[in-house]
Amino acid sequence: MTRRRRFLALMGSAVLGSALLAGCLGNPPEPGGGTASTPATAIADANLETNTISLGFIPILEAAPLVVAVEKGFFAKHGLDVKLTKQASWPSARDNVVLGSAGGGIDGGQWQMPMPQMISEGAITNGRKVPMYVLAMLMSQGNGIAASNSVKEAKLTYDLRSSGSFFKDYAKQEGRKFRASYTFPKANQELWIRYWLAAGGVNPDTEVELLTVPATETLQGMTNGTMEAFSTGDPWPSRIVTDGKGYLAATTAQMWKSHPEEYLAVRADWVDKHPKATVALLKGLIEAQQWMDKAENRSEVATILSSRKWYNIPAPILEAALKGQYKIGAEMKPETDPAMGPLYWASDRGVISYPYKSLTLWFLLESMRWKFYPGVVDTVEQAKAINDKVVREDLWRQAATELGLPAAEIPTSSSRGKETFFDGITYDPENPQAYLDSLKIKK
Repeated sequence: MTRRRRFLALMGSAVLGSALLAGCLGNPPEPGGGTASTPATAIADANLETNTISLGFIPILEAAPLVVAVEKGFFAKHGLDVKLTKQASWPSARDNVVLGSAGGGIDGGQWQMPMPQMISEGAITNGRKVPMYVLAMLMSQGNGIAASNSVKEAKLTYDLRSSGSFFKDYAKQEGRKFRASYTFPKANQELWIRYWLAAGGVNPDTEVELLTVPATETLQGMTNGTMEAFSTGDPWPSRIVTDGKGYLAATTAQMWKSHPEEYLAVRADWVDKHPKATVALLKGLIEAQQWMDKAENRSEVATILSSRKWYNIPAPILEAALKGQYKIGAEMKPETDPAMGPLYWASDRGVISYPYKSLTLWFLLESMRWKFYPGVVDTVEQAKAINDKVVREDLWRQAATELGLPAAEIPTSSSRGKETFFDGITYDPENPQAYLDSLKIKK
C-alpha cells in the first residue's frame, strides 16, 4: 500500500470512528430508518446563523407537519436542513434533548405538554435544567381513548357519567382495578384519560390502575389483557380498531373541540444563538401545516407517512385517521366529519399553529390539579411564571408576518378566550383558580 493510500485509509477509519462515537452518545433511533433530512443541494441560501437543526419525533399524527416539511421541501425553501430522527420513546426524546445535538442528541422536536416546561425546570430530568422554548402547536385533535374488546359490553363512550358504577363493579368482579394506559406519565395522554375518567365521576387515583406503556406494545397489550383502555395519538387508536383488538371509546375532539395537543419546542440556547434560523424553522412549519390542512392533500400525506422511513404503517389506516374517518364506540358508528379529525391550521377557534399561552397554561393547571410536580408547580403564580418564560409567541408572529400571512390569521392576544369542555366545565384563562376550584375530583 502506498503512503498516500495508507493515509487515506487511516483518515477514513478515523472519520467512521468519530461518527460511531457520536451516535453512541444519545439514545438510538428506532431500527429501520427513522432519520432523514433535506438534501444539502436543495437548501436555499437564507443568510441564517446555521443551516442545520436536529429534531426528534414520535410516529403519531402530531409529528406529521415536521415530516411533511422535510419531504415537501418547506424547511429547505427557507434555508434549513432539518435532520428529523425517530425517537424510540418519549423518555428517549427527553434524554436526547438534554444531550443536545452537540452531544449526539437533538436540539428539540415534538413534545407532549408540559414536557418542555418541566425539562426547563429540571422536574423530569433528574434536576438538570435545560431551558426550552415552545414555538408552535403542531396539531389539534387526532387523539383517542381505545377500549379493549374485553370491556365491549360496557359500551364506554366519551361521557362516562352514566357508566361510573362500571369501574367499581369491574374491580369487584375481576379482583383488580380497571387498567388504563398511556405512553408517558404526567403529560398530554395521561391528562386526557384522567379528564375522561374524572368527568365521569371516576377517581383516576383510587378507582383505576394507571400504567405507562409504549405505543408499539398497545396491540399486544389489548390482546393479552395487559390493559383495558389506552390513550394515545392516532394512528394507534384507529389501528386498534382496524386490527379488531378493541373499539374507540372516545376521541379527544368529543371531549374538547380544537383542543391544544402536542407542540414544537427547541432548546433555548439553540434559539437564542440562532434567531433567524428559528424563524425560518417556523416559516417552514407554518407552510407545511397550511398545505396539509387542505383536504385534497391528505391522501398524499398518508402516503408520505406510511413509508418505513417514517411511520411504517399502511397508508389506508393513516388516510382514514387523517380525514377524521372513525368508527366510534362499541357499535362502530361511522364518523365522517373532517372537523372532528386532526386539525393542522384552520379551526372554528382560529389558527391551530399559534402557541397561545392560555392553552399551554392549561397543562400546568392540570398538573397542579393532580399534584404532578410538587415544589415546582404548586400555585397559579408559579404556573404562569413558568409558562411566560417558555412560550415564545413573538417568534411565531415574526415568522407569520415575514411570510405575509393575512392580519386576521396572526393572533394579537396571548389568550384564545374561554374554553368549554364536553362536561360543561369552563376554563377561563383570566381566572385559572376558578377553573381549578370547579373541578370536583382532584388530588
